[in-house]
Amino acid sequence: MKKIQKTDAEWRLELNELEYKVLREAGTERPFIGKYTDHEEEGSYKCRACGHPLFESTHKFHSGCGWPSFWGELETADIKQHIDKSHGMTRIELLCPACDSHLGHIFNDGPKPSGLRYCINSVCLEFVPKQV
Repeated sequence: MKKIQKTDAEWRLELNELEYKVLREAGTERPFIGKYTDHEEEGSYKCRACGHPLFESTHKFHSGCGWPSFWGELETADIKQHIDKSHGMTRIELLCPACDSHLGHIFNDGPKPSGLRYCINSVCLEFVPKQV
């Protein structure tokens, strides 16, 4: 995988204000407002910043947390995990392996088969419909 490196100015030109805040500054969109929170179409999800493939719709589930949730990532996604001690708590942050963009966090309260919940901001994702 080729590592994507851009200047802050380049990212600001490519992303809108909310996308930049979440993807590049590890912000969080408000719960229940994201366009993919209740999205159920078949296909895949990729990183909004760089297009790296991340999730399949078959891994998506409704967790009720207010953000799109997945129980697993694509085998080839290789999403990076980083300890996040911000906001007075310890969590595991998820980062795109290709461009280091913040995606969300991972928790151990998901469904089988993994028991994981990848809690991802909608603005970090771009959906690709399944080709029929």
